[in-house]
Amino acid sequence: MKKGLLAILFIGLLFSLVACGGDENGSASEEADNTKTTAEQSNETSASDESVEVTNEVNIVATDFEFNQDKFVVQSGEEVTITLTNEEGHHGIAINELGVKIEGDGEAVIIPEDPGEYEIYCNIFCGEGHAEMVATLVVL
Repeated sequence: MKKGLLAILFIGLLFSLVACGGDENGSASEEADNTKTTAEQSNETSASDESVEVTNEVNIVATDFEFNQDKFVVQSGEEVTITLTNEEGHHGIAINELGVKIEGDGEAVIIPEDPGEYEIYCNIFCGEGHAEMVATLVVL
């Protein structure tokens, strides 16, 4: 009797684990395909970074844990308008060396004098991916 009851409990537990083991997004092969797609998109982004245009208007769009571009390029000695738009979540940006601080949707106008690369980062804690919200402002 005890062996039969244990067998039934074991089978029930096994079915529960199998039923709860999947996710809503699909199978492991679909997850592998998604990983491959993400890697391909990363390669495309890296290739497109090399062709980023020099501009006087930097439009940064913030979504959950990322900005719309990894790199923005501007010319030194020229007036630059930096605009932040939040599409998902509540974010802000800061570029410490250039005195830029925008919290929420907004803009800042600067005239960067010194060529170099400056870190743009989210300055409002937005969750576990917050530390990954970085981009680069390249001043030529």
